[in-house]
Order: sequence, then structure tokens, then C-alpha cells
Amino acid sequence: MPRDFLDTNDFSVAELSSMLELIRHLKDADAVGCVPELLARRSLAMIFEEPSTRTRVSFEVAMAKLGGHGLYLKPGEIHLGVRESVGDTARVLSSMCDAIEARVLRHETVVELARHSSVPVINGLSDYNHPTQALCDVFTMGEHLPPGKTLADCMVVFVGDRTNVCSSLLHITTKLGMHFVHAGPSEYLSPPEWLETAQANIAAAGHGSVAVTEEVEEAVTHADFVYTDLWWWVDQEDEIPERRAAFMPRYQVNETLFSKAPHALFMHCLPASRGVEVTDEVLDSERSIAFDQAQNRLFTEMALLTWFVVPRLPTEPTSDLRVHHEALVRDFLAHAADLPPHLVH
Repeated sequence: MPRDFLDTNDFSVAELSSMLELIRHLKDADAVGCVPELLARRSLAMIFEEPSTRTRVSFEVAMAKLGGHGLYLKPGEIHLGVRESVGDTARVLSSMCDAIEARVLRHETVVELARHSSVPVINGLSDYNHPTQALCDVFTMGEHLPPGKTLADCMVVFVGDRTNVCSSLLHITTKLGMHFVHAGPSEYLSPPEWLETAQANIAAAGHGSVAVTEEVEEAVTHADFVYTDLWWWVDQEDEIPERRAAFMPRYQVNETLFSKAPHALFMHCLPASRGVEVTDEVLDSERSIAFDQAQNRLFTEMALLTWFVVPRLPTEPTSDLRVHHEALVRDFLAHAADLPPHLVH
């Protein structure tokens, strides 16, 4: 099994299914205040090249609930790729911390971190994908399955741009043998290389389907889950007028479009641009599970940290060994004032 969590395509169906099951165990434990402190006295370095509400809070709270500590490292506080190479940063952080989470602008950065790190690296988002979100999304779908259906029976219709969330969702759903449709303007649909990977996933699973279409109205009529995301990202601000014109109003998930999917639930990774890719009436409706997704990010990060970090930790020292080392330090401090000056300085 890979040491790092960079892309869901790196994992087998059995491994992803086990991760989903671990999320459930930890969510159940949290509900009754019984999360095991499996990461006591452990630290997570959290690199953020871009701000985030859900990713930062979920990882930091996850570490706290597991008994550890999350260290938030924002731009300007470390020298990542500026005064220090990405590789050197990885070597330093992994010498002091037990894992690294990185939310980066370029996918190559998180790959480089993993290449040089001696501890697990978790991709908190890159320009290519968002695997923690995708795992959370599938878990959330599993909590809200249509009556009589399994995950493999479900169709997910993603409406909008080919974002990093779209790529991750396309890959994990097809990996699990689900049905995925990307609906949007032709120039913003999933590229051929994404679809090739999806087709390979489907062939390996022996089940599922993938399609791209401009006919969003037809696509959503068959959906179990309708999902959308932002229409522009970092460094695309100058394209906003062009993108808004391409997507609006046909690809906005509003009451008119959503009414064509009478049995579907609505999903969004958040943050949402209300009144742009989705309207308040849909996002706040009883058929929206977007805020369930947001909460489930916490349990997903708890599971990922447990899955990747705990098995690689050294054996916990015995209580006798802890007492021994504490006694050595206390004894040293008790006699430190009596040390000869040349040993003090």
C-alpha cells in the first residue's frame, strides 16, 4: 500500500473500502466521546499555500481528537520553494513531525514533498485533485443511499467546470464501479486523459460508466446525486466574465434544473458562490447534503491520519521506560545549578 495519500487512483477498491469503513468507526466513536487517542504526543505539519475553512479545521480538530497537535504553516511563515527547496522543506518537517498535510497550488509540489519526506504526506488539495474531499464525498453518499441501492448502483452527475474536485470525484466513483456524468459547456468538460483513467477504472471494477455531455437537463433526470463546484479557481480571475457567460444560466443548479432530478440529493464541496453555480433555494433545501459533507471532512481526516500514521509509529514505550527517562531529566535539573561553569556554558 502507498505510504502517502496523493491520489485515490493509487489505491485498490479494497483499500478505499477499508478507509470508508474506518471513517464510520471513528464517526461512531466521536458521537459518544470515545475517539481513541492514537496520535498522542504526535504532530502534523499543515502546509497551506491557499486558505481553507474545511481543510484546516478538519485536520487540526482531527489531530486534537486523536490526542495530537496540528501545526498550521501558512504562506510567509515557511520558505517552501522560495528560500528553501520543496525537498529540503520536506526533509526538515518530516524530521520533526509525524505526518505532513499540504494544500498546494501545483500538484507537483505535493508530489515533491512526498518524494523527500520520511513520513506520510496527505494531499489536502492541489490544482489537479482533491482526494480527501472525494473520499469524504463517497462516504457521505453511502450515508444517504437511495432505498434499495448500493454505491455501485448510483449515478453522480457533476454539473460545471472540470475542477480538481471534478477530477477526484470522477476517478473515485469509477474506481468503485459507480456511474459518473460530467455535464457542462463543451470547452469545460473533462479532458481525454481523465476519461481514459476512468475507463480503466471501470474495466478493472467490471461495473460502472462514465460520460460527458452538454445536455445537463437530460443528465440530471437520471441522477442520484447532483454535484456542483465553483466555476473559476486561482489565477482564472481574468476569465470570470467569459466563464460566467458560458455557464449561466443553463448550468446553474437552481430550482428549475434541480426539479428535473426529483429523487436526487444535492452536493457541493463548499465554499459555494451563492447565486452563481447554485442558488440558495437548492443549497439550503431539504435535499441538500452539502453541510453533511462538510462535517464528514472531520471524520475523513481522522481516518486518513489513523490509517497512514498509526501503523508506522514506533512501539509505544512502557510506563517503566517513561518513568526512567523522567527521573533522569528531573535528577539532571535538580543538580543543574551545581554544574561547573564550563559545562553550563
